[in-house]
Amino acid sequence: MTAINWNEEVLKRKEIFIKDIQQFLQIKSVMDEDGAKEGAPFGEGIQKALEHMLEKGNSDGFSTKNVDGYAGHIEFGQGEDLLGILCHVDVVPEGDGWTSDPYSAEIRDGKIYARGAIDDKGPTIAAYYAMKIVKELGLPLSKRVRMILGTDEESNWRCVDYYFEREEMPTIGFAPDADFPIINAEKGICDYYLVHKLEDTEAGPDGKLLSFDSGRRLNMVPDFAKAQVKSNNTSLQEQFQAYITEKNVTGKSYYEEESVHFELKGISAHGMEPNNGKNAGLILAEFLATLDLDKNGEDYIAFLNKYLVGDSRGVAFGVAVSDDISGPLTMNVGVMSYNKDIAKIGINMRSPVTHDVETTITTMKKHAKDNGYTFEIVSEMKPHYVEESHSLVQTLQRVYEEQTSEKANLIAIGGGTYARSLKAGVAFGPMFPGSEDVAHQKDEYVIIEDLLKATAIYAQAIYELAK
Repeated sequence: MTAINWNEEVLKRKEIFIKDIQQFLQIKSVMDEDGAKEGAPFGEGIQKALEHMLEKGNSDGFSTKNVDGYAGHIEFGQGEDLLGILCHVDVVPEGDGWTSDPYSAEIRDGKIYARGAIDDKGPTIAAYYAMKIVKELGLPLSKRVRMILGTDEESNWRCVDYYFEREEMPTIGFAPDADFPIINAEKGICDYYLVHKLEDTEAGPDGKLLSFDSGRRLNMVPDFAKAQVKSNNTSLQEQFQAYITEKNVTGKSYYEEESVHFELKGISAHGMEPNNGKNAGLILAEFLATLDLDKNGEDYIAFLNKYLVGDSRGVAFGVAVSDDISGPLTMNVGVMSYNKDIAKIGINMRSPVTHDVETTITTMKKHAKDNGYTFEIVSEMKPHYVEESHSLVQTLQRVYEEQTSEKANLIAIGGGTYARSLKAGVAFGPMFPGSEDVAHQKDEYVIIEDLLKATAIYAQAIYELAK
């Protein structure tokens, strides 16, 4: 058989490829459980995105299935074994401060800007086109190839749980939702809340903390925080201005309803590495720790400062661990909320692949109890690791090296990809070494040329794994 020029096959389809990405990115597929209904368990936007991909698959001659709106798949090929390509159509909330509309999919300087451009809608279209190329070339396969489309990846993964309770588990697979060359190790992930019910306490000399709010998702570094302190102390606003100037962040304060209101902006980042962002909530908590407030308010702010301000590795909790495969344990304080009735702290914790996370959870529960908090787990995913000797890893290494002429080193991440839902699954691109990671950030983008290169790699990988 004549050698296939995979890059050439991709370039033949470049114009429609870019249009398809833009069209997909223009669907706002953010979680909306308030709008849930039968067939759309996570809201209308996510349902539209899932149906969009399934309709595209139908029109291109693939077999498709919608699994009650929780997930879907697009399939071709034949054979007993199943190669899975695991993608997701949901995106995190857009956040503030974008240069262009986050759902316009505007092209500037060879990049497409939109929420989901790199995580994970752009890569989903790349993998889809890779399947389409292999199918259109009529190449003989001994396996079925199935793109599995999840809808709840950015929250609690209920989609894959629901899907795999009802559908076949692929023999091998990859998720185009991270970095090249190959990610064969993913940290364990535990989302939990520390919750403390409150009874009223008297105001302190500087006033009473009425509310404190920061963060939308546990897996995002909060880029905005606000607090309301009932107070007649007119110097608080001056103190706050001096503080934000010192910290080199922006914010404002104003007096309203017998209270001083504080607002502060940070920098958002993916929760797998909190140090890549500036946590607005923790920065504001550091300021509030300088005030003499009511006991409830002081206790809440003191807890944040003692255990979490300036410490994303669990050192203060006594749970800092690391391994050579995947690096250190990390903690992202993604949600902070406080009112007269309840205080909450939401944490996204990621632990090394060789670490027994249960020992950490036991320690965390003790700290919570000692400080009057209950420890409530939202979700937990065990670490994931595929040995270098596995045929899946070996094949992908060879394909990557042939396509790029670069060494296909194996890497570990703190992020969680759908690869971990498979017994033998790895994350495979689409970000090339040295690329800026803009997932979950404002002005998220994908470089068009990089995505075209990734599509060629995916096409060859699909053929090599399924032939």
